[in-house]
Amino acid sequence: MRLTDVADMEQMFRVIQSIPSPKAEPFKQWMAEVASQRVDQMQDPELNFEQAYADYRRLGYSDRWINQRLKSIEVRKGLTDEWDRAGVKEGQQYATLTDIITQAWSGKTTRQYKQYKGLKKESLRDNMTNIELALNILAEASTTEISKAQNPKGFKQSAAVARKGGEIAGDARKKLEAQTGRSVISSEKASDYLPPVDRIQELPEEPED
Repeated sequence: MRLTDVADMEQMFRVIQSIPSPKAEPFKQWMAEVASQRVDQMQDPELNFEQAYADYRRLGYSDRWINQRLKSIEVRKGLTDEWDRAGVKEGQQYATLTDIITQAWSGKTTRQYKQYKGLKKESLRDNMTNIELALNILAEASTTEISKAQNPKGFKQSAAVARKGGEIAGDARKKLEAQTGRSVISSEKASDYLPPVDRIQELPEEPED
């Protein structure tokens, strides 16, 4: 309705840096700390996993879920490395192949899956249950192994491989559903089973395996 000055996150950080008031000092110190951590992570990639673990733990996820989620990140990186080798372009082609895999194992595109869970900009994987995450890992790991074996070239051939990899996890899902009598695909999202942020600090530490 009105012309309004706006800024994205990066621009807001630049604004904060330029504020001469002492009241802005805590924000500047925080930004310096975050920047320092990021430099350390670039020098030692293992720190990325340690930071991710700490962030998920702070949000209230269980240790078992976090371990599986971090494994899914490793598997995803292996898959995108394979796509890169096959000549798939990062961006829209990656997204389309991901859709093919997701639909092949879950019966839903990524967008449909997020809508089913009531998500908007939130990460779909961060809102998957343990079994959903396990099947997604199986789908992407299977796609990677088939791609290595069949050596596809370009997007079209990689799309055929993506469908095959997703179908392997899709078959596993159908067999599990036949045994349990219920759908594996859940409308649950993280906010349905994670404690409120103000209660996370009150929870006892989860015992190690």
